[in-house]
Amino acid sequence: MTKQNFGLVGNAKEQLVKRFLARRDNQPESTGMLRSAQNFAQIPEKFCRFDKFPGYEKVAIPQAAARKLGIENPYFKTHDGVADATTMIGGKPYINFSSYNYLGLSGDARVNQAAKDAIDRYGTSASASRLVAGERPIQRELEETIAGLYEVDDCIVFVSGHATNVTTIATLFGPKDLIVHDSLIHNSVLEGIKLSGATRRAFNHNDPASLESILSEIRGNYERTVIVIEGLYSMDGDIPDLPRFVDIKQRYKAFLMVDEAHSLGVLGETGRGIREHFGLPGNAVDIWMGTLSKAFAGCGGYIAGEKALVEQLKYTASGFVYSVGIAPAMAAASLEAIRIMQNEPLRLMKLRENASLFFERARASAMDTGLSHGYAVIPIVLGGSLKAVKITERLFEKGVNVQPIIYPAVEEKAARLRFFLSCHHDEKQILAAIEALREVGGYV
Repeated sequence: MTKQNFGLVGNAKEQLVKRFLARRDNQPESTGMLRSAQNFAQIPEKFCRFDKFPGYEKVAIPQAAARKLGIENPYFKTHDGVADATTMIGGKPYINFSSYNYLGLSGDARVNQAAKDAIDRYGTSASASRLVAGERPIQRELEETIAGLYEVDDCIVFVSGHATNVTTIATLFGPKDLIVHDSLIHNSVLEGIKLSGATRRAFNHNDPASLESILSEIRGNYERTVIVIEGLYSMDGDIPDLPRFVDIKQRYKAFLMVDEAHSLGVLGETGRGIREHFGLPGNAVDIWMGTLSKAFAGCGGYIAGEKALVEQLKYTASGFVYSVGIAPAMAAASLEAIRIMQNEPLRLMKLRENASLFFERARASAMDTGLSHGYAVIPIVLGGSLKAVKITERLFEKGVNVQPIIYPAVEEKAARLRFFLSCHHDEKQILAAIEALREVGGYV
């Protein structure tokens, strides 16, 4: 059959389709285009403008209300340099409690130099997916080092911590599976569950009995089941009873995934995270997840575990296969940060001393520290979003930089200020912050 014949067949089909649609709509064929144009004209303007999106209105309306009350936006402050225990904002110095720089390694001269050396050798970008563009030795060295921290087979590093959870969960689990998670789990886990299509159930925060109640009722209805918890909850500063969750996952033949974004480099005698804190082997947990942007001064996320897990993700996880590899400079920075943590245990000791001092002084001043256990993350619960924003503003005037966490990130009654401690804070700074909070918060 010639190309011309193909064309005739195509035209004939088009004519048949037009006649069918015209009869269906009970109108002449010639009016079809006009009818479509008229329908398009009737589409409401709110569906064609970004400023009419519901999401934008949710942002804009509270901001407008705050401006009328004379309240400045507390977010997106511009730091003039390294945000460590202190920072410069608008040319003024502040005691800083709004960075995850727990071990003070972001800005460390050795970490900076490692990043610079990697740029000189490899350039600023991996330029493409590692699957097709190949590896850089620094990328694999970082993965092997993280696997060594957990004493597991292997590790895979992604360019984003949030994307690590999203793509890992969506890759490993599907519509026939069950994902049971802590009620206060991070947004990235929830987004991954949505994408996976798996059935989702939440158990009461840090409540193994609540988890077991769910599993005993419905575990048998699904193929794979995974339990997802965090090592140190970033909103509340508390930790789970990991041995109990390990016991439950074993008895119900489930996988256990632990998000260690805030616990690796903070918990454990040598900073190896919650498993070291409880004295558990690395294989007690099936999926170790964490990020490189907190204690380890870089950017990205990782999954560590057995070889079969890591190999599957390397070849099938969309956030790895179809994404650029971690930049060599970021890999080098985090690798150097891990080495410094291992060689300088005093950093971890000082972090704990600072966190304990802040925690104890806050509680002694009748401040509500919520569920916090006093490990690096300490909320001061204020019970109202407006109050939290106002107190943040007044603390800023006194030279203390801390961010409010307000509804809908937390329930309105749980609105809070969230303090992140660093090993570089000193006693004078901590006591000054507590005193400022006492004054502006009305504590006795």
